Amino acid sequence: MQGVLSGFAVIAVVIGVGYVIGRGGHLGDQGREVLTRLAFHVASPALLFTTLARADLSVVFSSRLLVTAMSTAAVAGAFVAVGAVRRWGVGRTTIGALCSSYVNSGNLGIPIAVYVLGDASLVAPVLLFQLVAVTPVALTILDVAGGGEERPWWQRLLTPLRNPVAVGSLAGVAASAAGVDVPGPLMDPLTLIGNMSVPAVLLAFGISLRGSTLPLRGAERAPVLLAVALKSFAQPVVAWALAAGVFGLRGPALLDVVVTSALPAAQNLFTYASAYRVGEVLAREAILLSTVVAVPVLVVVAALLG
Repeated sequence: MQGVLSGFAVIAVVIGVGYVIGRGGHLGDQGREVLTRLAFHVASPALLFTTLARADLSVVFSSRLLVTAMSTAAVAGAFVAVGAVRRWGVGRTTIGALCSSYVNSGNLGIPIAVYVLGDASLVAPVLLFQLVAVTPVALTILDVAGGGEERPWWQRLLTPLRNPVAVGSLAGVAASAAGVDVPGPLMDPLTLIGNMSVPAVLLAFGISLRGSTLPLRGAERAPVLLAVALKSFAQPVVAWALAAGVFGLRGPALLDVVVTSALPAAQNLFTYASAYRVGEVLAREAILLSTVVAVPVLVVVAALLG
């Protein structure tokens, strides 16, 4: 209980500071865009590189990762199917699919893993899966969908190498896989820069709330409701069914995968939506609502499986 409330309190405070900054106009008219660009092009790639370069990639080969991958694919696929039928567009549907399945495993997942699960490393499989597999694929789709001009097939294959977030992730995995010990004079400044990522994302999100309408009152009502329902309820249920019924997980292992699946949509999804100028309202409202709903959901999960 303490871990759930503590993690959400930290996020709420920083978002609130961003809202106050936006209300006061302290960063000017371009404040949110500057913070978004800083996070997307500089801080987030640095954070992903330093995190993955020091990660134990052996966690990839585990049943917990398979549960995460399968539950993510199930709920994201459900949103994509509805988006295709409703003709919501590739970019908008991609953002919605991410909001339905991409959990806040970093700035919220880590404290919850510490206080609820008792081990911060337990969130590593979902963190690595999202950074190494989901993020490069999703951002490549957004790149291609918004690219405009026709490009040769080989240039499209190289699209991930033009995306700073994907490059940071892939470089970190390569360093870890090769056993490279990144020297301190390089790692220390990258770590310092990477530490700006989470605050910048949360502050930008808070600024975006200034002047925005209440959730579920605009044209994005249907995709927002679908994304929140899939993220907050369907994903943890699917994860529980797979973990217990297919992989036979019990006890702490079962609690681990269900808790991480019940985490809300990650704030950095709003950064991606803003960077590509697609689905921004969808991302903002889905993140906000899934974060609010996640509090009672996580409390119930911890009570039932803990």
